[in-house]
Amino acid sequence: MVTKNTVIRNESGFHIRPAQLFTEQAAKFQSAIKVTIQDPHTVVDGKSILGLMTLGLTKGKEITISAEGSDEADAIEALISLVDSGFGEA
Repeated sequence: MVTKNTVIRNESGFHIRPAQLFTEQAAKFQSAIKVTIQDPHTVVDGKSILGLMTLGLTKGKEITISAEGSDEADAIEALISLVDSGFGEA
């Protein structure tokens, strides 16, 4: 399992468009993808838009992305890069 932390950077947080981009990217990998927040401790399936939306992620919120499977390192790199890019939003 590969796990990395990152911070939501885009102004609007994790609304529907970033959630869709995240799940589309996650679906490209065979690994199981989980997204975790610490307060309150919640873990959701990173391939589920609904799951991601329930986290209520706003700018500055730290998340942990975990991947487990044959392509876990590539999955983490791609997803961290996506989040760190601010989902292409200013």
